Amino acid sequence: MSIESPHQPVTGGPSLPQERRLVTEIPGPRSREMFARKQAAVPPGIGTTLPVFVTHAGGGVVVDADGNSLIDFGSGIAVTTVGNAAPRVVERVQKQVADFTHTCFMVTPYESYVEVCEKLNRLTPGDHDKRSFLVNSGAEAVENAVKVARHATGRQAVVVFDHGYHGRTLLTMTLTAKNMPYKHRFGPYAPEVYRMPMAYPFRWPTGPENCAEEAAAQAIDAITKQIGAENVAAIVIEPIQGEGGFIEPAKGFLPRLLEFAKANGIVFIADEVQTGFARTGHLFACEDEGIVPDIICTAKGIAGGLPLAAVTGRAELLDAVHVGGLGGTYGGNPLACEAALAVLDTIEADNLVERARRIGDIMLPRLRSMAERFDVIGDVRGRGAMIAIELVTPGTKEPNAAVTGEVAKRCHAEGLVVLTAGTYGNVLRFLPPLAISDELLEEGLSILEKALSSV
Repeated sequence: MSIESPHQPVTGGPSLPQERRLVTEIPGPRSREMFARKQAAVPPGIGTTLPVFVTHAGGGVVVDADGNSLIDFGSGIAVTTVGNAAPRVVERVQKQVADFTHTCFMVTPYESYVEVCEKLNRLTPGDHDKRSFLVNSGAEAVENAVKVARHATGRQAVVVFDHGYHGRTLLTMTLTAKNMPYKHRFGPYAPEVYRMPMAYPFRWPTGPENCAEEAAAQAIDAITKQIGAENVAAIVIEPIQGEGGFIEPAKGFLPRLLEFAKANGIVFIADEVQTGFARTGHLFACEDEGIVPDIICTAKGIAGGLPLAAVTGRAELLDAVHVGGLGGTYGGNPLACEAALAVLDTIEADNLVERARRIGDIMLPRLRSMAERFDVIGDVRGRGAMIAIELVTPGTKEPNAAVTGEVAKRCHAEGLVVLTAGTYGNVLRFLPPLAISDELLEEGLSILEKALSSV
């Protein structure tokens, strides 16, 4: 960390000095002034994790209006996976914005949309014939995937899982498990949505060794008896749950669900909105257990910070929908498409799948060492650059949201951006950009260790 005078001239992207630098308290006076403006202009329902107002970002840091440089363990919630203002993204978007900014692909199309879809069809799991289409957000992708599944199967029921998060639209809010803050007083909700137990190893009543088999058996039994498998259009699941607490299902759970879905004509939808595009040490998290979904939903890391999402699936499913049944005015905006092509190029050229594994190799041993020292850490989990710790009351598995919030607060004060998550609000999740240096990664972990020690 260095101490320098505030308000020095800086540029964004990787050219930013890759260091933690605190020149004021966090948040500083200029950020506090802007936050007061935010409170006067923006409804309180739009929450803020850390009220520092960013002026530049790149590599593994974000720089605020007071000149503070913070280590980024959030990536805008897994969005700037290849790094903020990544050079290839900037170059392609700058060129595109000078050519044209929008036509609506459904009115007069353009090549970049088609090229993104071609790449997704090639890169997503499975060698079957695929189709893709582009929308604006992860929630929109999941909602459209359910539309496709219902249309193609002629069925209505949708199965989701405890602790799942799928978005904030009416249907995806219904699919989401957590009431507060996502669903509270926003009902009534969409019909024909059924929730099943999640294979959550840390909290499975009979222990993690029984988790996969028992959770799958319970879900399949409930689907068969309470809904009727012949009435189920889709099973929707995150291969690693995101907002629910980075819950990695017990090995064997996902393959068992997929087997059941195939045997009963149910569309298996993988929500890879947070896990996709090299985040977990595979290009897609499904690949860890060889899962080939019928439909895969992607967003977040797809376009380096520009709003874009995609639905990719079996050709026979997506081709079943009538002309005009899918689409949207902004879906596949040309700027976002160019950014996505640059992201995919960057992942390949910079070997970012392997980089994600390297990040996991650095983080997991240190976090496990902390867990041995601090009995407030109940569980360390995750893969690649998608890692979490679950905090509990020592000697129990009782969720400890108060300590989680305090640790996050102390990390923020020391210049480390961390995010909380989990159904019980007791998970610290770490999503560093894959462009972060090993040195910043280690420094961030030391800040976390200090925060844990202090509480």
